[in-house]
Parts: sequence; C-alpha cells; structure tokens
Amino acid sequence: GFSYKAVVFEESGVLLPAPHRTATDWEARSCIPAGTIQQAALSGGESSLSLQYSRGELTAVEFLQELGQQCFEIANVRVPVHSFLWDLIRKEMRKQLPIMAEAAQCIRAEGLKTALLSHSLCLGDGERFLPLDQQHFDVMVESHQEGVPRPNPGIYKLCLEHLGVQPQESILLDSSSQNLKVAAQLGMKTVKVDDPAAALKELETHLGFPLQGFVPYTRSVRPGMEIPKDRLQKYLEDVLGAHPTAPLQLRQFDHEESTRSYLVKFGGRLLVLKKEEEPPNGPSGPSVPREYRVLKALAEAGVPVPPVLALCEDRSILGTPFFLLEHCAGHIHRAVSLPAVPPRQRGAWYGAMANVLARIHSLDLGAAKLQDLREHGNYIQQQVETWTKQYRAVETHVIPAMERLIQWLPLHFPESQKTTVVHGDFRMDHLVFHPDRPEVLAVLGWKFATLGDPLCDLANNCMSFFLPAHFGARRGLRKCDLEQLGIPTAEEYSQMYCGHGGVELPENWNFYLAFAFFRLAVMLQGRHSGSLAGRPAPSDSSPKDAEFVADLAWDFAVKEGFRVFEKLPPTKLLLRHSSTWAR
Repeated sequence: GFSYKAVVFEESGVLLPAPHRTATDWEARSCIPAGTIQQAALSGGESSLSLQYSRGELTAVEFLQELGQQCFEIANVRVPVHSFLWDLIRKEMRKQLPIMAEAAQCIRAEGLKTALLSHSLCLGDGERFLPLDQQHFDVMVESHQEGVPRPNPGIYKLCLEHLGVQPQESILLDSSSQNLKVAAQLGMKTVKVDDPAAALKELETHLGFPLQGFVPYTRSVRPGMEIPKDRLQKYLEDVLGAHPTAPLQLRQFDHEESTRSYLVKFGGRLLVLKKEEEPPNGPSGPSVPREYRVLKALAEAGVPVPPVLALCEDRSILGTPFFLLEHCAGHIHRAVSLPAVPPRQRGAWYGAMANVLARIHSLDLGAAKLQDLREHGNYIQQQVETWTKQYRAVETHVIPAMERLIQWLPLHFPESQKTTVVHGDFRMDHLVFHPDRPEVLAVLGWKFATLGDPLCDLANNCMSFFLPAHFGARRGLRKCDLEQLGIPTAEEYSQMYCGHGGVELPENWNFYLAFAFFRLAVMLQGRHSGSLAGRPAPSDSSPKDAEFVADLAWDFAVKEGFRVFEKLPPTKLLLRHSSTWAR
C-alpha cells in the first residue's frame, strides 16, 4: 500500500548487461583465457581500473587503454577490448535494454520520477554505449564525474537529492548485492536484477501497475475508471470479426481532459475507445453519439481525424455509450515552445497548425453533411450565456474581473459573424503531427464542435501567446524570446491563418481574445470548485489560476473598449452618460 515516488536504474547490469557475465562466452570464442577481462578490470582493490574510472581518475579512453594493457599482461595475447565492448555488449543490450526502457517509460507515465546511475562509458569518438533517450530519466548521475564510485552511499544520497525524494520513497534496481546492501541501509527499497523479466515482475508488485505495453501519451487505467474487459472483448470480436488469442490490454490516455479515453490493444491492432461520462461533462453536455457522427462526417470531408470504426449505444456493454477509433500514431507537442523540434523548423510546425485550422473553417457545410451541428440563434451570444451559467454553477468566491466581463461581453457582441465548423478547443496539444515533418496527421478533441464563428477558434488557439511559460494550467509563451525560439508572434501566426483562409482579422479582434480567456477562466474555476468537492485536480493547478486568466480577459476587454471609444464621434461622446463608461 506504500506509494513510491521514484525508481533508480543502475546502468551496468540493469540497462546494460554486466560485462563480467558476457565476457566468459566471448573469451571462449576468442581463444582468450577465461576470466581475463574480469581480472583486468577488478584486480588491485581500491586501485582497480574499474574503481579508478568510477572515481573519475581515468577518462573512458584511458580506461580502455589500461584495460587492454592489463589483459595483455594477464593472457600474454593482445585482447581487442573495443571489440568486446562494442560487438558483444551492444548485441546483448538489444535483448535487455528494450524491456527496461519500456519500464522506465511506464513509470514516468504514472507520474513517478526515474533516475539513471551511469558510468558513462564511451568509445574513443565519444559515442556512448547506451543509445537511450535521456528523456526517459528525470535525473542522470554519472559516478566518474562525481568522483563517487558505488557502493559509496554518497552516490545514492546525491541521486535522491536530485530527485527530491526520501530514501524510503525510492526503489533501486541493481545487479550487485554489495550496492543493494548499501542502498538498503539508507532506507531505499531494492530489487536485485539477475533475470531482467523476473526483476520487473517484482518491481510491478511494489509499484502496483504494469511495466509493459507502453504507448506514448498513455498510462495504466486509473482506479475507479476500469471497464469490463470480458464484455469489451466479446463486443470487439463481434464487431471486428477477429478472434485474437492474446488477451485484450487496456491503457488510459494521460491527458487531463481525456479521462474517459482508453487505448485498447486487441490482437495486433491499437484502437481508441471514447466512453461517455456519467453524467456528461461540460456545460453543453456533449454526447458520444454526436461526437462520433461529427468525426465520421469530418473524415468523409477530408479533415485529418482518426478513422471511426463503430458506435455502441447499448449501455449493457460498458454502462454508457462509446465509440471506437483507429489509433493514430505520431507526435503530440504538449509544450507550445516545441522543444522536440529544431528552432529553425518551428515556424513550419506553426504554419501547419494554422493551415489545418483554416481548412476546417473552409469546409462546405452542405457537402460535409454537418448542417445538423447548427445551434439556432446567435452563436457568440449563446456561448456567453452558456459559459456564464456554468461559471455561476461553479463559483466559490467573487472574482471582480469575471463580474465585469459578465456585464461587458453582452454589450460588445460582433454585429456580423461568419458561420463555419468550429472545433471548440483548437490548440497545439490536440494535434497529432508526423514525427519527422510539419504535417498534421489528425486533429483530436472534438467534443465542443459546432457551427459558429471561426474567429472563436483562432482566439482560443492564440491564447498560448499571452499565457506565461510557468503557468501550470496551460503553459504559454508570454515574455519568451520568440525570435530566438524560432516561433512566430501572435500577430504573425494570425496572419498565417488569414493567409491560408483568405480572410482578414476584424477590428474587434480583442473581443474574441477577451471571450476566449473568459471561457478558460470558467474552466479553471470549475477545476478549482471540483477540487474543493474532493475531485482530483492536476498537481500544478492553483486556486488563483481562474483569477489570473480573468484579469487577462479584462485586459483585452479594456483594449477593445479604448478602440471603440476612439472611433466614436465627439457628439456621441457628449451624449453618453458617465455610468455607461463605468460599465
């Protein structure tokens, strides 16, 4: 029942095979006396080559040179040390590394931290033996740089300090009994790695979630959100006409707004299951059947969305309606600064985002069979009324800026509005990009889709330019050096969209930004209200988030007010009562 916060992986013997275990077979095949490499690396006690390297007294190149010389003196034959380390360990690593790397990804997907204790052994040209994406690890401690070899307890204390956890909150994976003993004396939980698969099974029992079957952007199914696998298995067999022998596997998407979206591994296929919440979430109460029909129509109209497979409205299967989609593999950029993309290429990724939004807004509604999305009446007026009602339902205290906005917005509705398909929540992390080029493979998150004013989508998309990078609720680009980052400004991005769509930004653009931030403030207030009621909230959210965003919304309202004021003729200014300006 204990909740661990971090797992520490020893590089040698865990991610990489232990050299002394693989050397014996290599020595036999190479006609070198058994035990030569182990004796050369470990003999000499505190002055052994292995400990000298761990303490940083030898560089990697010097270590390999000395190791080769020691082997020659022991065996009286030249020993190709580089060949042993490169050919043999590299081959063995292909067997061991993948399951451990997948385990590290599964651990981080659950919100735990990971650390790598490394010797950082490199070839002469500086290439590391461990071709592992260091993003799998929150912390990397290299013993030769710190000058603290294992089993000195100082190396574990340093690792825990970097992780920000107590010893009893961490688990160490190591193949060395001596190292594990020292770590256990500090209070760390330990798992001995003789057989990697068996060690991971033991680690699973400590952590309480599976360490295989990882798919990016997913985690294990949250407690209380399980669905009956047996009924789902039978449904899939009937609908898809397949009868795989492997058991059905379930994971859950880790996006905070995708709590009822599951990844289903059914035979050799990856599917996405979207299940209706009970009761439906959100002010407009969007339903799964409606979203299914929208996605089906959008796919037929050529919009990049995941292909839909089936809709099930029979509540006896999973309790609520659900639909199935094909899983769309690709890269989802959670950070609008695009750290995974080279700076010189980031503008093209923003251009692709603007292009796909313009394509959505240019759909022929009749040809796309989307007329039934239409909401009768004034779209923006209905939106303001709906979100105001939602705000009142989750209000916990008076937010002055929200009160001002609730009065100001109805007085400044746009006089004319274009009507197109509106996504309703269009932003960077709702796009699946091709891993290597600026191409949007799929647009996700259609639950708010309707027919309305396309500028609401654009304003929602532009909010990130005005939110701070440290803002936990939705990190943005405010006060960032966009030129250095290679990212367009808000104005440049808006013009990208206008260029693709053949439109111009209206004079009252600040109204749309004010409304977008008002809407976000309502969502954040709902999150805060839910946390007070005992519902889980993201760890980086703050009760002050809604107030901060409401103030941003009011800033844009003030800018719009000044624009209107400056355009009024002098006679109109004299006729208006002072209380009108106060409002």
